[in-house]
Amino acid sequence: MALTRRFKSYFLRGLAVLLPTIVTIWIFVWAYMFIQGTISIHINRGLVQLIMLVQGEDGIDEEGLTDIFVKGKAGSLVGFLIALVAVLIVGALLASVVGRALWRMIEMFIMSTPLLRRVYPYVKQITDFVLTQEEKTAMFSKVVAVEYPRKGIWSIGLVTGSGLKKVSDNVEKEFLTVLIPNSPTPITGYVVMVPKEQTIALDMTVEEAFRFAVSAGVITPDSQRLPVLPEGHAKNEQEQERSMLQDS
Repeated sequence: MALTRRFKSYFLRGLAVLLPTIVTIWIFVWAYMFIQGTISIHINRGLVQLIMLVQGEDGIDEEGLTDIFVKGKAGSLVGFLIALVAVLIVGALLASVVGRALWRMIEMFIMSTPLLRRVYPYVKQITDFVLTQEEKTAMFSKVVAVEYPRKGIWSIGLVTGSGLKKVSDNVEKEFLTVLIPNSPTPITGYVVMVPKEQTIALDMTVEEAFRFAVSAGVITPDSQRLPVLPEGHAKNEQEQERSMLQDS
């Protein structure tokens, strides 16, 4: 039994170390193969047709060009690089006001399509969370702890603003607008306005707060991790509290 437990412990430990690396490599390989199979191959075929159109009947025949650009490694690399440049151009366009307005129109069309609107929002949530960390960091100013959903229960919150002026003027207090992220999907959550005095500023970055939420609290920053007390320590404290109550 001891040998079995040791084998299981070693196996799980090795899997925990190797699995993130393997999955990361697999994602990049899959992305490369996806671009090659769905984008690059069509770009390469377009290059073949363009070259044939320019050179006319002279020069390399269509079969030779196909072997170079569609089947050959050099051609595959050319198509892959063109696809990367195209993605960069799209990103640059979306950084402009006109590009964002155009993309909003495209998204409105997608969301009005019955089948696409059932899939697109969820895929977008995942990709936004993975690929737009810089925008999230700029959106959130700091990480705080707030008593939510009731007094005595503390939640991680991301400060997004200073509250609404009307509320602040009526209550005569300084407020913070805080997003309470859901777990394990922190890109959604609840927006609350909390008096600043009722929040605790945490020594955590926005990325650390997201990791904390995604992992359901398992991944805690070293600066915020409490030491693990011996099992008997809590029992001794409880017994001391009971004896104090009885004496009183």
